[in-house]
Amino acid sequence: MKKQINSNRGERIASKVQTLVAEILRDNYGDDDLISGVSLVGADAHGGLQFVKLFYYSRNEDLNAVQRRLDEVTRPVRFELAQRIDQKYVPDIRFAYDDTLERAARIDQLLNQIKD
Repeated sequence: MKKQINSNRGERIASKVQTLVAEILRDNYGDDDLISGVSLVGADAHGGLQFVKLFYYSRNEDLNAVQRRLDEVTRPVRFELAQRIDQKYVPDIRFAYDDTLERAARIDQLLNQIKD
């Protein structure tokens, strides 16, 4: 009989990484204009927990600049994460923009056009 895998483990690790990375960004990069406007809104563990994709929202309109800056700080953030997390292995982290709010606004706009 196969051993059952705890399916919540990935979610727990992703959530923990999200919380810790948010703290690291706040503590270490709070004075950076591009990063200070970033809010981590979700996390998803992939690849057997080898990496965690962190979804963010930014008030800054230049999303390419925000993404480039987040990519630049990924390595030092991961190094700091390794010191704060109590796990044997530290997952790689990747940042991805979450456009849920824009899509919701577009759907509302379309529904209002249909109603009118």
